[in-house]
Amino acid sequence: MTDSTKSTSPLRQRMIDDMTLRKLNPRTQAGYLRSVVRFTRFFGQSPDLASPEDLRAFQLHLVEGGASSTTINPPSPG
Repeated sequence: MTDSTKSTSPLRQRMIDDMTLRKLNPRTQAGYLRSVVRFTRFFGQSPDLASPEDLRAFQLHLVEGGASSTTINPPSPG
């Protein structure tokens, strides 16, 4: 299946729509989407099922892997 034939989940589409409304740069949007994919692989379930503790465990995983503070705590959009 190619990117053009994949269906987009409602959760992913909501995220894309929200980022578009906030006028985030397309490269920033792509980076955020990659981060969600990474979290989903770590979590093993849909991200909408994650608890705050699951997110914290992922952040600890990132720290242990040497991620920068910006990766773990991205700046708030202006």
